Amino acid sequence: MEQEKGPKMLVITIENPLATAAGLVGNILSFLVVLAPMPTFYKIYKKKSTEEFGSVPYMVALFSAMMWIYYGALTMDYLLLTINVGASLIETAYLVLFLIYAPAKPRAFTLKLVSLLNVGGYGSVVLFTMLFLRGGRRTNIAGWICASFAFSCFVAPLSIIKQVIRTKSVEYMPISLSFFLTVSAIAWLGYGLLLGDMHVAVPNVVGFLFGIAQIIIYLIYKNAKKDETKTKLGNQDAEAMAAAVTSGSDIELPEKLSTPLAEV
Repeated sequence: MEQEKGPKMLVITIENPLATAAGLVGNILSFLVVLAPMPTFYKIYKKKSTEEFGSVPYMVALFSAMMWIYYGALTMDYLLLTINVGASLIETAYLVLFLIYAPAKPRAFTLKLVSLLNVGGYGSVVLFTMLFLRGGRRTNIAGWICASFAFSCFVAPLSIIKQVIRTKSVEYMPISLSFFLTVSAIAWLGYGLLLGDMHVAVPNVVGFLFGIAQIIIYLIYKNAKKDETKTKLGNQDAEAMAAAVTSGSDIELPEKLSTPLAEV
């Protein structure tokens, strides 16, 4: 059934106190999610290098925020508008900083994808829905496009999870981002359900599951490098002691190697 959703989605009203409360909490938590990569970009700024950090998650996040702005404008949902306008500005700042310090190849790739996705893709969606769709159908199509890219935002960290498993290091997967992503997904899931807006609710089920997965991966690998270092130092100590015994001479172990494992 094609039906305009605009009046139903006007959420800053006493008629929807629970939905409004959930949306406000979602705004606060989502803002923290958007701010979570700030230590990463501060590190990039200090080192003047992007190291192994990639730009794809931030480009996808920017596109998603831009699409939610469009959907929020169609539905007159001010709580969606406020957080996504702010998110768009911050994600843009992240990408600008990335472009400043990225090597030539990643910079060229980022500029190409921004042009295709954030300019060409977004413009095409808005133009198509404005010219060829009307009323509730336009809102519904725009909503599911938003939901699909929300899925992409939640799935984007899979590359980081793969890197954590491969390197046994959580350096490139901040736990703060995973935590706030999870609780933010819970808030927006409640918001969507209370409003009966499945475009908001459905992708946040996936967001919650992926957030939990990231936290579990972090807990598994957070001490992996330390344990590996301790094992390596222990093996070096043993080899040095064996060499000393074999040669029959008194060999003074290097200070780093003779440090008790408990103190490493």
